[in-house]
Amino acid sequence: MKRLLPLTLLLAGCGLQPLYGGGASGPVARTLRSVSVAPIEGRAGWLVRTALEDRLGAPAAGAAPYRLEVLLDDDITGFGIRSDDAVTRERRTLRARYRLVDSAKGTVLLDATAGSDAGIDVVGSEYATVAAEQTALERLSKEVADQIVTRIALYARRSGNAP
Repeated sequence: MKRLLPLTLLLAGCGLQPLYGGGASGPVARTLRSVSVAPIEGRAGWLVRTALEDRLGAPAAGAAPYRLEVLLDDDITGFGIRSDDAVTRERRTLRARYRLVDSAKGTVLLDATAGSDAGIDVVGSEYATVAAEQTALERLSKEVADQIVTRIALYARRSGNAP
């Protein structure tokens, strides 16, 4: 027990603070709720936008102070070629370039990228392969949305720009 006291004091002085300090009324949570997500093109765009809106929460009534603009690059690359030139493995990659824009001024507050990839086994059934590709896209869209929301939360925490 006596050994824990110095360790506790050391951790208390390190300056770490919870990202979502203050709960739902904290500056980070307020900033996340004040972001509107611009429409994103394609099926992957719909999946990412839905995931972002789920994580950010609904903006308050009226115009949102911040707008999130996202451009996606969705790619499937075959590798693992057999001797008969059949692909046995694919990699699905989803990359996002996103910008957080101040809606009133039009200034870009945050310009960054996020991305993830998944491996897919190509099997004899074309239906199973397409289903695996779609499942991978759904999972990747959630991962990319998580990365974007985390980066916006870190920006809000560091800048203290809660509306």
